[in-house]
This record gives sequence, structure tokens and C-alpha cells, in this order.
Amino acid sequence: MELNWSTFLLEIINFLILVWILKHFFYKPVLNVIARRRRSIEKSLNDANTLHEDAEALRVQYENRLAEWEKERQAARTSLVKEIETERAQQLEALRATLGKERKKARVIEQRRLETNRLRTEEMALAQGAQFATRLLSVAAGPELEQRLLDLLLKELTALPPKQLSTLRAAAGKTADRILVASTYPLNDATRLSLENTLASVLEVTTPFHYEQDKELLAGLRVTMGSWVLRANLQDELKSFAELAHET
Repeated sequence: MELNWSTFLLEIINFLILVWILKHFFYKPVLNVIARRRRSIEKSLNDANTLHEDAEALRVQYENRLAEWEKERQAARTSLVKEIETERAQQLEALRATLGKERKKARVIEQRRLETNRLRTEEMALAQGAQFATRLLSVAAGPELEQRLLDLLLKELTALPPKQLSTLRAAAGKTADRILVASTYPLNDATRLSLENTLASVLEVTTPFHYEQDKELLAGLRVTMGSWVLRANLQDELKSFAELAHET
């Protein structure tokens, strides 16, 4: 086969023209499209990486926030438990104090009730004892007992301390017009004279004496000098005994 150089040259020229056409009208646009596509993919990848990083940061932030919330919740719960325990302890202490006061109050009331009952019982016993003693002494009382009480009164008058004697003399000096002597039984002249002489000597008075009988005295005398009264009789002694026991 014979080589035709002209044809060969034309084929080469056609090929070069085809290559030029492909390069300028097909290959370059394709490269541009590929480049744009690559840039778009890279941008998408970058955006995806950015989103992934943002999402990861948000996840870490969320987890950290959850951990902080858990710590805060636990701290709040612990604080609340402590407050509840403190309030409970305070309430219990206040309740104990209230119960203690109520128990103490109840004990005081009970003691007062028992003391009142005891005093009432003692008063009843003293009243009954006084009544019994009164009945007994009413039977046993007589002129002899009254004379003994008179002798006891005169003996005590002569043995008074100076201070009491001075007070009694001052009171006797202020007596209005008489010294009243009450007795259960009539006093004979000798007894009256002994009584008047002793009182006049001890009290240094010249006031006249007035005598009367008082059966309620049971036995003994009651000498009244103004606001002062000398008692040496069973009625006053029993009454003083009952009043002293009541006061005690």
C-alpha cells in the first residue's frame, strides 16, 4: 500500500483541529464543571465538618450542662434534706420542750392538788381534833384547872423579859378606864386580890378591874387591857393551836 503524505498530513491536521476543538469547547468546560463540582463538594464537606464540630460542641456543652444540672440538683436535694432535718430537729426540740413544760405543769398541778388535799385533810383532822379536845376538856375542865391556868398566867407575867414587860406596861398605861377579866368560873376574893396585886405590881397600873363570866372559855381567864389581851384559857389555846397548824 502506498503512503500518501498529503493525506497523512491532512489527518494530522484534522486530529490537531479535533484536539483543539475538544480542548476549547468540551474538555475545558468539563474541567470547569468538575472543578465547580469539586469546590461544591469540598464546601459541603467543610460545611458538614463545621456542622459536625458545632454539633459535637453542642453535645459536649449539653453533656456538661447536664452534669452541672445533676450536680446542682444533687446539691439542692442535699440542701433540702439538711433543711428538712434541721427543721425536723427544731420541731422535735420544740415539741420536747413543750411536752416537758406540760409535764412539769401537770406535776405542779398534781402536787398542788395533793397538797391541797393534804391540807384539807389536815384541817379536817385538826378541826375534828379540836372538837374532840374541846369536848374532852369541857368534861375535864373545872375550877381546879382554871386555878392552875391562873397561877401559870401570874408566873409567866412575873418572868417576862424586860423588853416585853416594858411594851405591856406601855399598853396597860393607855387602857381607857378598866381592865376586863373574863373567867369561866366565878373568882373568889382571894384569887381576885392575888390577880390584881400581881398585875398592878408587874404592869404598874392603878386601873380598876371589872370581872365577868364567859362559859365559852371552858377553863381559864382572858384579861383585856385596851387593844392588848392576855389569854390563859382553853378556848383561846385550842383556837390558837388550830390557827397555827393551819398557817403552818
